[in-house]
Amino acid sequence: MPDRLTPTQRHTCMSHIHSRDTKPELLVRRWLWSHGYRYRLNVKGVPGRPDIVMRPYHTAIFVNGCFWHGHNVETHGRASLQNSDCCKIPQTNRDFWVNKIRRNQERDQQNYHILQENGWHVIVIWECQLKPNSIKETMLKVETMLCDYFLALHRPKIISYATTEDAELPMAAEDSEDYGR
Repeated sequence: MPDRLTPTQRHTCMSHIHSRDTKPELLVRRWLWSHGYRYRLNVKGVPGRPDIVMRPYHTAIFVNGCFWHGHNVETHGRASLQNSDCCKIPQTNRDFWVNKIRRNQERDQQNYHILQENGWHVIVIWECQLKPNSIKETMLKVETMLCDYFLALHRPKIISYATTEDAELPMAAEDSEDYGR
């Protein structure tokens, strides 16, 4: 099926798509803020420049568009991306789009790997998970993950002593006989 727009019109249309403050990202930010979570946006010093950075949780959140990041799309060979329900590859200039999405996926995986090697938790939220009928479930899962990460980072260290019948445990107080009773 040929493109309905001229190349100039298509270029103009595509140039108006931004990578920051997208509708899905704003939905996630609004939900997090209303539930008491505080965060930073697009922090340059964090690899991959995540959409949302939550330092107390040591967590980077990426809100990915299904088309741009190839959600549920496998990249096997040249121009053979499979379409899924939420990601349709254009039929015109297909080789270009397949290669672009493949490069995006590779870069994403590289960034996630670097973050995890540096001790960061990575949460990826897909645009299709933020539809009105599934946003609450998605965000409750994110909240559960954040709580788990926070507890794992701030869990107190517990010292356990090996106990045997013969071993004496250290005492916190003196014997009562020392007090003259």
